[in-house]
Amino acid sequence: MRNFRNLGILTVLSLSVSVAALHAYAAEPAVAPEPAPFPAEGKIKYVARDSILEFKALPEYHEPDWVTKKFVETGKLPPVKDRLPREPLVYKTGNMPDGAGVYGDTMRHVIGGRPEGWNYGAGQTQGWGGIDIGLSECLTRTGPLFQVEAKDTEPLPNLARSWEWSKDGHKLTMHLIEGAKWSDGAPFGADDLMFYWEDEVLDPNVSPLNGATPETFGAGTTLKKIDDYTVEWTFKEAFPKQYLYAMAYGTFCPGPSHILKPQHPKYSKNTYEQFKNAFPPEYMNIPVMGAWVPVEYRPDDIIVMRRNPYYWKVDEKGNQLPYLNELQYKLSTWADRDVQAVAGSGDFSNLEQPENFVASLRRAAEKTAPARLAFGPRLIGYNLRMNFSANGWGNPDERGQALRELNRNEDFRKAVTMAVDRKAIGDSLVKGPFTAIYPGGISSGTSFYDRKSTVYYPFDLKGAKAELAKAGLKDTDGDGFVNFPAGTAGGKNVEIVMLVNNDYTTDKSLAEGVVGQMEKLGLRVVLNGLNGNQRDAANYSGRFDWLLRRNDTELSSVVQNTEQLAPVGPRTSWNHRAPENGEVDMMPYEKELVDIINKFTATQDNDERVNLMKQFQKISTEHVYTVGLTEYPGALIINKRFSNIPEGTPIFMFNWAEDSVVRERLWVAADKQQKYELFPEQLPGKPGEKGPLN
Repeated sequence: MRNFRNLGILTVLSLSVSVAALHAYAAEPAVAPEPAPFPAEGKIKYVARDSILEFKALPEYHEPDWVTKKFVETGKLPPVKDRLPREPLVYKTGNMPDGAGVYGDTMRHVIGGRPEGWNYGAGQTQGWGGIDIGLSECLTRTGPLFQVEAKDTEPLPNLARSWEWSKDGHKLTMHLIEGAKWSDGAPFGADDLMFYWEDEVLDPNVSPLNGATPETFGAGTTLKKIDDYTVEWTFKEAFPKQYLYAMAYGTFCPGPSHILKPQHPKYSKNTYEQFKNAFPPEYMNIPVMGAWVPVEYRPDDIIVMRRNPYYWKVDEKGNQLPYLNELQYKLSTWADRDVQAVAGSGDFSNLEQPENFVASLRRAAEKTAPARLAFGPRLIGYNLRMNFSANGWGNPDERGQALRELNRNEDFRKAVTMAVDRKAIGDSLVKGPFTAIYPGGISSGTSFYDRKSTVYYPFDLKGAKAELAKAGLKDTDGDGFVNFPAGTAGGKNVEIVMLVNNDYTTDKSLAEGVVGQMEKLGLRVVLNGLNGNQRDAANYSGRFDWLLRRNDTELSSVVQNTEQLAPVGPRTSWNHRAPENGEVDMMPYEKELVDIINKFTATQDNDERVNLMKQFQKISTEHVYTVGLTEYPGALIINKRFSNIPEGTPIFMFNWAEDSVVRERLWVAADKQQKYELFPEQLPGKPGEKGPLN
């Protein structure tokens, strides 16, 4: 980003968000306020989808000289042409902002998470921050789609190089890339997909990370192997192209079945817990299809990943990717990630915590700044989600059951949303034109957002208390908090337990703001702060009253994970799932939302999709399906020495920026390369062995 841009935004930090709509009478819903202009937003250069990549054989292939000399010429590795597929994935030079690159250097990440292990398909986190994106490859890919116009948007091929639909649209035949290998040289193929599908997704005792369920790919969907490189999907719906998005990161990223299968209870004497934990963080060189392999792990210190010698992607010159030899992940905090990226001791960060915006902008505006800062659209939003399951999900006690009945009461939900002072909440994070009033529903930064269809209940504490009284809640003991009606939960104070991700300062700050504002309304909210994985586990199992959650892809891109927008299946919604009987006890307006989502996923008419999402936005915000809190843009912080960063890359849209920038294409000019590699001229070793191969 140019310095004058940073300076320009600094001059308007004192501006406040337009609050004209705040003066509307609260009993009458208003149109959502127009967000303040944001001059630092980067502009995206749109391209045709087929200009990004293709699959084809090239006359010759290349790799770093040191790999050839140390590993091929000594017989430790086959020649590069024999390690690549017959037709590798080829990135087109025309879509590379700075063209084909050169080999060398490393990218230093800083993360706040900690790895649980390498069994991604069984629900283990690798610590986030892009580690799993560097390890995993999925059937399709969506991250780079931010640069593709909506009319041309469809997931990119990846492990699935092509696909075709049957005439009736109920069957989808997928052709996998032929001859690709895992990082240990074992062949990749349909057996890896079938293990993931049959023994992880369909097995009720296994919970894949990111919550993949059978319903994620459509209720009643089946998958079968045709041959080693062909699989066939069968759907109940006709032409459900929407599920191609669900086959991208992170819901259909198969693991190495030749390593995982022997540990699965179906094929061993292991328990499911033993299977999940069979590959702890100390287990090095886990086979991957991604560009880098973990070779070093030091608890609370660092994870080091080295280039995958069997990686199956190249540039148009035949250079095997990645260009970067090494990725490093310093295990610190999420706030420290921003600090180190701005300071130059880290190379990459998704600036997503608004508390760091002003200081980061000031540093990036300096001529000597090592990193540049690029803001995208307002796609980071936070919702308060209420648990709507009143028929047993999570086995609530008497208080929890009574609270869920309240959550299903529209007067109660209106009271809560009217008691939220969104401007105050946004200003508590950062002053200036960054945050915007967010009523809930679709993010304002996506092309499907329609402000006129967004129903907004302005802040009015007096009106909120009146709505609370309509819901039958009064302070019967005079302590300032309303009580359950006599005969319900003992008539005690209405106490609400809200799940919060403890890993992020922003989440905790917002949660504390909600607690204070709900106290003024007369509701006692108690925080249950957990780390991200523990929070998700409690969410999936239904052990919560309220959940404060940052928006996921379903609200920022709409076309990805669309099934999560409403309870279209027993386990698709974040906050309304079914107990073991599979029955979702939907409220009338939820049935309307489900009908809209089903129509959206079934139609191929873009105009109809737009109109359907307008209907979804109106119904969901009018009935307060979620309570929106605030939304703001994110910024990509990248060290200036890196090339091939697409302009306007959002930190989160279809996926996080680590995927959107296509890290395997990033490179550093020879005269800018630094000696940061911890394991220079070394490659991954054998699975389970310590350290890399010399």
